[in-house]
Amino acid sequence: MTALPSYLYLSLSPPPSSPSPPSHAGAQNPSPSKKPRNRSIFQSLFCCLCHDNSEPIPVNNNAPLLVEENGSVPKATVKYLLPETKPQDSSKICVVIDLDETLVHSSFKPVNNADFIIPVEIDGVMHQVYVLKRPHVDEFLRRMGELFECVLFTASLAKYADPVADLLDKWGAFRARLFRESCVFHRGNYVKDLSRLGRDLTRIIIVDNSPASYVFHPDNAVPVASWFDNMADTELLDLLPFFERLSKVDDVYTVLKQHRTSS
Repeated sequence: MTALPSYLYLSLSPPPSSPSPPSHAGAQNPSPSKKPRNRSIFQSLFCCLCHDNSEPIPVNNNAPLLVEENGSVPKATVKYLLPETKPQDSSKICVVIDLDETLVHSSFKPVNNADFIIPVEIDGVMHQVYVLKRPHVDEFLRRMGELFECVLFTASLAKYADPVADLLDKWGAFRARLFRESCVFHRGNYVKDLSRLGRDLTRIIIVDNSPASYVFHPDNAVPVASWFDNMADTELLDLLPFFERLSKVDDVYTVLKQHRTSS
């Protein structure tokens, strides 16, 4: 059985009362003769990706066309994920920032040096989630909130991610927060569709450790390495000069293309 790339899965430990996940948690689907394993509660709470066992979303091209009495076709009302831009952010680029393994790492296993401990109720049972902050995340969020219209966008559930964001974002950097229900479930993955935000795509950046999360818009991405517990990590700090430069451009695509080429 061939394992999928390790970056596709969040490395989160299950609660003590639940069985440990198999050593190849990121493996491809079992053969048809085997039943897939039940998803554990920690995967359903945090994990941004699932096994690729979903069917393509059907498109009904034979649906009847609605026509007004005057013969015109009514325009569909588009509901975007984000509210109207605030006046103070009207000239700023929108930066979508991931949570798990980008800004923090969370686990159900007790961690002595946890920055936060979040109580989360799962199936009527309270569990403690231990959260570690990535080094330099405070400085990163403070400065990003000054430079950009920042949006937290995570595939985790709100009942975990919202209280983490409350404790993490002491400066109000996040103008909005989007959770799993705002993702598009595409071929087994929770994808963050940037076209649904209601912002100009030439002025949107996504910062994420999982390429599958931005598979619809790879040209808008600033990839970061997955972080778990390396307290010597400096990636967020090292990225700040690059974001300082990005904040001044009119179109992000040219600069991001140069960044990918030089990386």
